[in-house]
Amino acid sequence: MNDAILNIYNKLPYSFKSLAASVYGHYLKQWRYGPETEILVQEALERERWDPARWKKWKEERLAYMLEYSATKVPYYRDYWSKRRQDGDNASWNKLENWPILTKEALRQNQDAFVADGYDKKKMYREHTSGTTGTPLDLWCSKELLHKWYALFEARWRRWYGVSLEDNWAIIGGQNIIPLKNTKPPFWVWNSAFHQLYLSAFHMRPEFLKYYLEAMQKHSIVHMYSYSESVHQLAQAAIRENIKVKLKVVVTDAEPLFDFQKETISQAFDCPVRETFGQAEMLCAASECEHGKLHLWPEAGYEELLDNFDQPVENGTPGRIISTGLLNEGMPLIRYDLMDMAQYPSIQEPCACGRTLPLVEKFIGRLDDAIITKDGRQLVQIDVILGPHLKIREAQITQETLDSFTVKVVPVEGWSDVTRNTLVNSLKDLVGDVQVSVEEVEEIPRTWRGKFRIIQSKVKAKDLENKINLNINGTKS
Repeated sequence: MNDAILNIYNKLPYSFKSLAASVYGHYLKQWRYGPETEILVQEALERERWDPARWKKWKEERLAYMLEYSATKVPYYRDYWSKRRQDGDNASWNKLENWPILTKEALRQNQDAFVADGYDKKKMYREHTSGTTGTPLDLWCSKELLHKWYALFEARWRRWYGVSLEDNWAIIGGQNIIPLKNTKPPFWVWNSAFHQLYLSAFHMRPEFLKYYLEAMQKHSIVHMYSYSESVHQLAQAAIRENIKVKLKVVVTDAEPLFDFQKETISQAFDCPVRETFGQAEMLCAASECEHGKLHLWPEAGYEELLDNFDQPVENGTPGRIISTGLLNEGMPLIRYDLMDMAQYPSIQEPCACGRTLPLVEKFIGRLDDAIITKDGRQLVQIDVILGPHLKIREAQITQETLDSFTVKVVPVEGWSDVTRNTLVNSLKDLVGDVQVSVEEVEEIPRTWRGKFRIIQSKVKAKDLENKINLNINGTKS
């Protein structure tokens, strides 16, 4: 939305804002869904029961097709392999390990070159995203692809949980649906095309949250989709204000879901809380079944988990997610670094739900959400030191250097020097002898898309690698 249109939209009364959202919703709906959607949903549900051998054969064949297709039909990759041939390199493009890892920056600088032969961008859907960094990235896909992708959503982000697109649902999202300066409700719009109450992630101050809950009551919301920390805040408010909103399910995405958050959300809305994983690139996705296990969607991509030196990690060890897309023939991405981390189970055992989709033990978060310790460890999800016992509404742990941390906390009644010391000592017990500064603040800043980062690090793995190398060489670090 350009600035001129946004200025006009912001001046509209609420009813017209909702009308505008609904009109745009109908536009999106025709891109995402078609008369074949229900057939695609049923096919996706049927594939979940394939035996592992059938899945293995399907993925290997699909991967082989995408590698051959990308090397011959995609300008960026065709030029890449042509240059290698000119340099006397005869490595086979049919082997995935012979392909380079694709970074977001390389994609960003050559976006048009990734659109395959025979595809016209004017007839494709443009997904404009900036992720966490705020740096723009354009992704292109056909209507056929979007229909397949959203059919997977319907199957595994709704049907698994007993809800449908026809139910009234709420989403907490990072679109600027109302002016940021607004201090009076409504902090939302109603999108009738999707039966959706779109709630602003940018206005979630403690004093406003009761209005969010009342809006959910008014619109008879059945299920909710949200950033993890945003719905955690809302759940805390529901308990604190004793406002009853019973849902069938809360589905979280875009941020790791921690156990203490899950417990509070479930208590507040009297329903299960299911974690999911996905991204705008449509290369890797997963959803949590009724037995609390995260299942990958094999149709989306072929995943590798690698360490910081691009070597495969063992099962049970966290690794960077490198994914090769198996769906998008209009803009194929091979060995794309999602800048996210995950961990497979040590042993892949059948899930009690009966689905044969591969299991992932957990999604850990962004690479820059990993703490690098002085002794060389890379820690993730150090949220274990957080929880209701600290008497804080929310917190953010920032690693400033290898030796120092800043912890911002939003305290509630009961916060004291004792709980402050408990927090500091718990962090030191986990990461080692470091300096810890605790700052009391009124709220934790969100990213430009309204996301909340509990853990962030300014120390990169490369910094640690350099430090280790200096020590090995006998040079003072």
